Amino acid sequence: MAHKRVPATYPIIRFRIDFGPRSCVGPGKIALLEQIERCGSLSEAARNLNMSYRRAWQLLDSLNNCFVEPLVHTAKGGRGGGGATLTLLGERLIHVYRAFDAKIQARVAQSFGPFRADVREKARAANRARVVRLSSR
Repeated sequence: MAHKRVPATYPIIRFRIDFGPRSCVGPGKIALLEQIERCGSLSEAARNLNMSYRRAWQLLDSLNNCFVEPLVHTAKGGRGGGGATLTLLGERLIHVYRAFDAKIQARVAQSFGPFRADVREKARAANRARVVRLSSR
């Protein structure tokens, strides 16, 4: 089952880090790395995220080509196995991204939380549905 990172309260920020014009890391790529770390398989990580294997492979390929060393080592599958394992750089990227995410979510709650009472209920309900839908990709 996919681990859905749906915050308990609003407001929230969804962000990505751009390292260059074609080099970025955001919540989808981080979720993929976390699933690879959990299950040791790109195909299983893709299934857990309700993502096609092709899409997962494209995201992983873009991640591995974004940095001077790969974030994930993969072995060809088949009868004998295959698999995927995070490198130390991949583990470090997850850790730094999640630590920054926690800080930024706390900051947005502090700064924009008071506006929550002024948001129309219909807008809050629509936003909740959208976040759940986006997080299950």
